[in-house]
Amino acid sequence: MTDINKPIIANLHATHTGQTALDLLATTGLSKQRIKDAMNKGAVWWKRKQKTLRLRRATQPLDEGTLVQIFYDAQVLARAPEAPVLLAMHKTYSVWYKPHGLLSQGSQWGDHCSLLRYAELQPPRRPCFLVHRLDGDAAGLMLIAHTPAAAAQLSALFQSRDLDKQYQTRVEGQFPLQPALVTLDQPIDGKVAITRVSPFNYDPTGQTTLLLVKIETGRKHQIRKHLSQAGFPIVGDRLYGSNIKSDLQLLAWRLAFQCPETRRPVVYQLPSELQYFVADQARFV
Repeated sequence: MTDINKPIIANLHATHTGQTALDLLATTGLSKQRIKDAMNKGAVWWKRKQKTLRLRRATQPLDEGTLVQIFYDAQVLARAPEAPVLLAMHKTYSVWYKPHGLLSQGSQWGDHCSLLRYAELQPPRRPCFLVHRLDGDAAGLMLIAHTPAAAAQLSALFQSRDLDKQYQTRVEGQFPLQPALVTLDQPIDGKVAITRVSPFNYDPTGQTTLLLVKIETGRKHQIRKHLSQAGFPIVGDRLYGSNIKSDLQLLAWRLAFQCPETRRPVVYQLPSELQYFVADQARFV
């Protein structure tokens, strides 16, 4: 009997032409209901025309020898994070608030807990392209492109740093309130990494400090690593030394860039009720 409490990875080949994906996957011992749920949530893949794609149609007929893969994890499939919020919809891109716990995009184990899949399912259904990422534990503004051209243009802005992206964060300890701007430039993974920090205020009760942060390079976990190295881990960041049980207190609150439609500067920021504090936009000007 299949133990559904343990992750299951299966690589299966269709035994004959016309065999359905559901019948093939049933040989794993999983119930058809669980298989359909896994397919709907993006945990099943197939090899088609030299491409590996998610397979969601249970009745999909297969050619003999077609490879079908399932990555089944009951705990992953049971996750139900808070839904994202659409903040602005344009012809070629949209602006979203991604909450804590929601992934930017899915993994081989599924995509139902991702902003990209959520956006794909919203009416009217349109193509969706991820142009940047935000840690699953973090929250804040994200852009989704709806045409290949917009995806290329927005991605280029992120890669060239021609896009102003600012964060708010709460760190453990009393971060010095002076000077008004601090630069953290410790290399990350042997590469140049620059983080600008502007302290906002210190809470003596919780012994935490609110910061406004801007990055000039985009290394993995750059803000989290730099602040931890400086002795001020982000609240809730167990990976980098926080002792406080909380959601990761890192928020992407502001994006400023050239609109790919109008070619004019645009600024998006989270509504004040979603911010940790109402930030002073002039701090990094």
